[in-house]
Amino acid sequence: MTASKSRSTYGFIGGLFAIALILEYSTPPEYVIGYLYIGAILLTNSRLSRSETFWVTAIAVILTLSNIWIPHQQFVGIPILANRLIAVIALIVTGLLGDRLRRSEDAIAQQKAKLQAQEQLAQVREDFASTLTHDLKTPLLGAIETLSAFQQERFGKVLPTQQKVLATMKRSQQTSLQLVETLLDVYRYDTEGLTLQLEAVDVATLIEDVASTLTDLASARRVHLSVTYGESDFRRSLWVKGDSLQLQRVLSNLLINAINHSRRGDRIEVILESQASY
Repeated sequence: MTASKSRSTYGFIGGLFAIALILEYSTPPEYVIGYLYIGAILLTNSRLSRSETFWVTAIAVILTLSNIWIPHQQFVGIPILANRLIAVIALIVTGLLGDRLRRSEDAIAQQKAKLQAQEQLAQVREDFASTLTHDLKTPLLGAIETLSAFQQERFGKVLPTQQKVLATMKRSQQTSLQLVETLLDVYRYDTEGLTLQLEAVDVATLIEDVASTLTDLASARRVHLSVTYGESDFRRSLWVKGDSLQLQRVLSNLLINAINHSRRGDRIEVILESQASY
């Protein structure tokens, strides 16, 4: 609050006190005018500090009680005293309720400020993710186009074994592109959770693709990576309803962790089996 506003508030409160004081001390003790101090207490609570509200309330209580013997200086009965005490209680309750309201408003203002800060942070994060995904997609798209050109033998003849390597590299780049494209969705749906794109997925094909992209990593670490189908020697399809991209992320992370934490010569085996209920 500026100094000019503070001075005007003090002046207005002083005027309310003066009016109530004149009415109190110019009327018999039977007339309780102290309730007028409530306006001054509420005004102080809304515009000044808590300590100032306390002192204004205390002064109002003292003035209300002092009118019992000032200026008349005569004995008053129990009813007059009871009326004064009721007025005093009303003043105190007004001060307490006003203080509680003030604290509630301060808490609400703090929560609003926090929410606004969180919204701004979320917007910054989304903008960052959008820029990052755009910058990452460009080189990935370029790499995919280059690999496609090699597969089409635009730069010379490609052997079958090289075609297999190129296909694996292209599939890996396409997966990376899909993961980059989901990055923005992860930030955008941070509060609601990522929306899954459910469809029929052959887990066997999915795991074979993931394993093929990690074969070189396993070989470099001298770890044997294989995919089997339980007790059967034949490949089988295992269909589930799920998000192929997210399942691929999970499987890839699991296998990469297994490869990185295995010792040389260890064996990593992915076993696919179907039971009666799953």
